[in-house]
Amino acid sequence: MKGSFHGLRGKQLSVLLITIVFMSILVWSWEKNPFRTTFLHPQNIWLPLSSDIQTKAHLETTVTSQPPESSGIDKSSIAEEVTIKDLDKRQFQVAPSKGSPWMADVGGNLTSHVEEKETATIFAEEPKKVIKGVEPEENDTAESITESGGKQEHDSGVDNSKQEERINFQVPPGSEHINATLPGENYEKAPNLEENQAACNFAKGKWVVDDERPLYSGFSCKRWLSGMWACRMTQRMNFDYETLKWQPKNCQMEEFEGSKFLKRMQDKTLAFVGDSLGRQQFQSLMCMITGGKDRPDVLDVGREYGLVKAKHAVRPDGWAYRFPSTNTTVLYYWSASLCGLEPLNKTNPATEYAMHLDRPPAFLQRFIHRFDVLVLNTGHHWNRGKLNANRWVMYVGGARNTNKKIAEIGRAKNLTIHSIVSWVNSQLPKYPRLKAFYRSISPRHFVNGDWNTGGSCNNEMPMSIGKEVLQDKSSDVAAESAVRGTKVRLLDITALSQVRDEGHISRFSIKGTTGMQDCLHWCLPGVPDTWNELLFAQI
Repeated sequence: MKGSFHGLRGKQLSVLLITIVFMSILVWSWEKNPFRTTFLHPQNIWLPLSSDIQTKAHLETTVTSQPPESSGIDKSSIAEEVTIKDLDKRQFQVAPSKGSPWMADVGGNLTSHVEEKETATIFAEEPKKVIKGVEPEENDTAESITESGGKQEHDSGVDNSKQEERINFQVPPGSEHINATLPGENYEKAPNLEENQAACNFAKGKWVVDDERPLYSGFSCKRWLSGMWACRMTQRMNFDYETLKWQPKNCQMEEFEGSKFLKRMQDKTLAFVGDSLGRQQFQSLMCMITGGKDRPDVLDVGREYGLVKAKHAVRPDGWAYRFPSTNTTVLYYWSASLCGLEPLNKTNPATEYAMHLDRPPAFLQRFIHRFDVLVLNTGHHWNRGKLNANRWVMYVGGARNTNKKIAEIGRAKNLTIHSIVSWVNSQLPKYPRLKAFYRSISPRHFVNGDWNTGGSCNNEMPMSIGKEVLQDKSSDVAAESAVRGTKVRLLDITALSQVRDEGHISRFSIKGTTGMQDCLHWCLPGVPDTWNELLFAQI
């Protein structure tokens, strides 16, 4: 009996030890098993990428650690990676970075085995193409000869004969510059409009169709809108371009309303100073404020600013209108180069003009104290053809320029842009209420030639709907460089306009005659309306 008792106790101990060992192995296996995410809340677990997250774009992100080699992940098949703390979150912030492939859990949420963060990081690398060439020529085909205060403006060809006159102009080449929207990415309006707008990069976003557009009729607005830019009055039949709205990424752009604009600008003056693209923006804004209606109460106050038509001139140097209900003034002054222009011989109608690269236009010096919002632009007149046709001679420091490097078109333009921005910035402390913007260059879309050599832009269908513009830097390098470190803001419209090649005047005209195409100016209503929406959101 005693031996049997001791034998039975030994068997029990053996079974107990075996059970303990088995349970230990089971617990250890459970902790190491990645498939427990089916039952428990996942934390820092590597899972294969769900197919609906993959995109054709090459996506990258910064990570703080790499997945273990023993994880079993097939790295060759992984396209994306992200850091996230709570996988139930659906908010993602776009940011540039480089790192490893993306991961996703079974629910399609992006995640990775990296340092925990509050929000995910996604970045679509932006391919860029640098095109060498002279700044584009402004093609005002309906107004081939323009007199502005005695300064004749003739459309002339671009002089490409000298390599030193060429500059680097960074232009996104269409489809390479935009990326398809990732599934689940958030374009909802931000809850706090003021804080959001202060930090928002309005140049990032996408074009979407909006049934409530356009903001005014292309058949009306005759008092403010030049007939050559009212494409509804031409033979064009496709007007899909009018229905597109710009939607910034991860921030809200306030809806434009004429009444809201006038209230915000009560007892204030907004001035556009620049070339004919600035004039288009001015006309667009007048149509937007009035809804395209003829407002008899709006006063022409051009005489207050010396904006009257000179004898033998085609038009005045600009226009100024006042809305009496709020005492709001909107004006435009023609200054294609943003330089101070001075006739060398006032008694000679064919005199040359000193083009002071380092001086602002006299109009701006005289009236800046009356402005509350100032929008500057230049660009398309900077070529030898324009300078020669207008008889503009470069001056620096009050004397005729003899520096060959400055005489190069690209350097002369950049010197002027930096000079005008610097001067305006120096005036801001004197006029604390003034908000100044430099608008980046409006892109051209000539293909197979230039404006005077058979170039065309025949596409009439919007090709950018649903695509994203995500670059962090402006495509107008000179403009971005000029405003850096100043209180003059960049109104960056270049990249978002680059993908809208269908919105130009193209081959259409009021008379229906064939000839040179206008792939520089825009149909109105159209793309310049968006420029004003961005401006409204930032004032």
